[in-house]
Amino acid sequence: MSKLFDALYSKDVIKHVRSPKNMGEMSNPDGVATVGNPVCGDVMRLYIKVDPKKDTIKDIKFQTLGCGAAIATSSIITTLAKGKTLEEAEKITDEGLAQALGGLPKVKMHCSVLAADGLKKAIQDYRLKKSA
Repeated sequence: MSKLFDALYSKDVIKHVRSPKNMGEMSNPDGVATVGNPVCGDVMRLYIKVDPKKDTIKDIKFQTLGCGAAIATSSIITTLAKGKTLEEAEKITDEGLAQALGGLPKVKMHCSVLAADGLKKAIQDYRLKKSA
């Protein structure tokens, strides 16, 4: 990473960019969502597997094409959501993601919005499939 990148982002953002958690594709997910921001070009895909007995997220993965902040917010949301009930996971906010990363520059807050929206849409996808 560059010195400028290191100066703009918290240590936690840099940690998640350098070593993202739960990155990759998931086979046979229970819920999937793809979200993007046409202005900046960031695209995130989130996959979830749900334990139907406990209504919890037992596994979560992501694939992100975007800037460091997009990768970091994708990574942190997977660590925050894993093991939570669907209801608890839906309460994760973009502000909460930014706080968990030690803050984001104002111009990068849209990345946390994408990650939070992606998780909510993956849960919605799971519920739609379950009720069909």
